[in-house]
Amino acid sequence: MNDMMSDAPIEADPSALKNSEPEHAYLGRQPILNRAGALIGFELLFRSDVVNRASFVDDGQATADVITRAIGEMGLDAALGSHLGFINVRGDMLADESLRVMPPTRFVLEIPAQDLQDREHWERYQALREAGYRLVLDDVVERSDALIEALPYFDYIKIDFVRCPKAQIAALVVELKHHAKTLVALKVESQSEYALAKQLGFDLFQGYYFAKPEVLSSRRANASHIALLRLQALLQADPGIHELEVELKLNPTVVMHLMRLVNSSAFGLGGNVSSVREAIMAAGINRITRWTQLLLYADSNGLPIGSDPLVHLAAVRAHFMELAASRLHNHDRRLLESAFLTGVFSLIDVVFGGAIEETLRGLALAMPICEAILQRRGILGQLLTLAEAAERGDQVTIDELCEHLPPLSAATVAEDNIAAAVLENQHTRSDEAESAADNE
Repeated sequence: MNDMMSDAPIEADPSALKNSEPEHAYLGRQPILNRAGALIGFELLFRSDVVNRASFVDDGQATADVITRAIGEMGLDAALGSHLGFINVRGDMLADESLRVMPPTRFVLEIPAQDLQDREHWERYQALREAGYRLVLDDVVERSDALIEALPYFDYIKIDFVRCPKAQIAALVVELKHHAKTLVALKVESQSEYALAKQLGFDLFQGYYFAKPEVLSSRRANASHIALLRLQALLQADPGIHELEVELKLNPTVVMHLMRLVNSSAFGLGGNVSSVREAIMAAGINRITRWTQLLLYADSNGLPIGSDPLVHLAAVRAHFMELAASRLHNHDRRLLESAFLTGVFSLIDVVFGGAIEETLRGLALAMPICEAILQRRGILGQLLTLAEAAERGDQVTIDELCEHLPPLSAATVAEDNIAAAVLENQHTRSDEAESAADNE
């Protein structure tokens, strides 16, 4: 099978993983080429650190981590570009509805050949195909009756060039071609193997001969475990848009992930997003529910509460900008919502890593928000500059900006800055209290 499952995993101590939350998220990817040598996709692989090896305790959690890192933390532009993403799915994850957060036009699901032995999975293969997903039967090493019987469920067949006897490959290729399957030569490690695979009629190729998996990394942006649990409980209660919007605005990291999710699929927005409400409507309750489940699955060991000062700063800044905007003459709901999102995403380059221009380009944010963050343009730009001045205690800049933003004053800025910090601290303490109660 692929690298994520076939590499003998480094033995990991679950308690050690739980107590050492890494600062960065890592993702391996290995190219898949066609007969012309052109890149058609990447197999995405779990990586626990910059060392190019897989180290994980649970297959399902590894899959969830790969998905959340590719979509939520790095973004599809960085992880895949315009190419397909091949992701390993096995066992219980096959029946997990959170898989549906992956747009079927961008992702192909890989099923290990040994899982064919469990007939209970076969109905799930069909359900995934009906949902639009293409399936790969991975790590095929020999012909079997189960293999031939299961072929209708699969679009691609990966044959292991190392473990499958060379004398059997030719006959297997002929039979599978008769069933119109796209054949992938897996673990091609030399020029002679590549030449043989092309001669036999393989369509796609993957292996160390072309490239070893590269490791991508980004700064981790973790949502509070308690916040995710509370959000999941709210979603199960069939909330209204306003109720869900209020909860999400308490969790800027989840909002950042939500925007990446919105941008990862063909939602048909008809315009860019300028509020949390619009992002909710674009994604839909069902997709947000699946995404929250996936974040919880990836975070099954728990996360430190309130441990990231950057996320805390983004939350305070977002609340401050919303409060300040509410004081302006002729303000409306749209301005308040845009002010909040501007505050949240003003630190996204530091939270996720990378150049801010490239990071914002991968999101469906409205132009005034982007211009405010990049150029400090417009009312949103002035409010953002005001928030930054309040954070560093720059009274000269505060006074200058208040002259252009009546009826704001140094007094109201100080009041709103304190109120924003109180709001965020109350929310963080609530999370910590719930976490402590759960651990008793």
